[in-house]
Amino acid sequence: MSSDLSLNIDIKEPRWDQGTFMGRAKHFFTVTDPRNVFLSSEVLEDSRRIVENYRVGIVSPGLTEDELWRAKYVCDSAFHPDTGEKMILVGRMSAQVPMNMTITGCMLTFYRSTPAVVFWQWVNQSFNAVVNYTNRSGDAPMTVNQLGVAYASATTGAVVTALGLKSLTKHLPAIMGRFVPFAAVAAANCINIPFMRQRELKYGIPVTDEDGKRLGESTSAAQQAIVQVIVSRIGMAVPAMAIPPVIMNALEKRAFLKRYPVFNAPIQVGLVGLCLVFATPLCCALFPQKSSMKVSSLEAELQAQIQERSPHTAVVYFNKGL
Repeated sequence: MSSDLSLNIDIKEPRWDQGTFMGRAKHFFTVTDPRNVFLSSEVLEDSRRIVENYRVGIVSPGLTEDELWRAKYVCDSAFHPDTGEKMILVGRMSAQVPMNMTITGCMLTFYRSTPAVVFWQWVNQSFNAVVNYTNRSGDAPMTVNQLGVAYASATTGAVVTALGLKSLTKHLPAIMGRFVPFAAVAAANCINIPFMRQRELKYGIPVTDEDGKRLGESTSAAQQAIVQVIVSRIGMAVPAMAIPPVIMNALEKRAFLKRYPVFNAPIQVGLVGLCLVFATPLCCALFPQKSSMKVSSLEAELQAQIQERSPHTAVVYFNKGL
């Protein structure tokens, strides 16, 4: 084999140091790049082929290091890290900005009537359910029945939360009503994510040693992973759902929007999109994707199992999901 590209590049890990926030931010700006949504199946399969070949020591002639990393990130954007299956298009992290800017923009625009609140909260939580399932941790499948119960529970909880909060703001200043969608989304995330990932809470997620050797499944790791994801998701929503309402409240008092109210929704969607372009990767970067936990914090049974199989292991690692 003749190639100038070294075979010592560790593409199992991200390109940038995940021990620093800046390194994680660079990683997630690449992972959540909305342009990846438009890549064809051929490009995705070619990228996977390049990555899989490189892992077994086969390098395409003329392949550069930058092209290898680009292939890795294209592959990671479309294929699940644990199962290897191609993820649902709208559930991929690269679809977060275009999908969320549309849904969130509409939630913030059409918040005054009860039917509109119900409809857009249902749309948002249906989308979140797809994202939460697509980006779950672990490789154990959920049954159709489990998915159905989780989806119904999550969306019902979200809609009830939104309606309850809306009723509480009836006698408050109008600006407060604009923040109902954010409060509902924050509360609903606390419901939706655990429901859609309830199998992990019940049976655990795979934990490994530093070298990637699987040591068992842990519910304690699943709990930590889900809490971190909830915090990240709420963080993503803060700029997109807190800044545009203030701006729109001021703009709606100006002559332009009074004369041309049809521009209300497009301006709101645009503002949300601008916030999400930065909030999505930066909040994903709050915690490492490959999270860790001390063995002493795991369940007693798993601790004993690890001590027997790998006595020198003090810390385990796991994919927290997104």
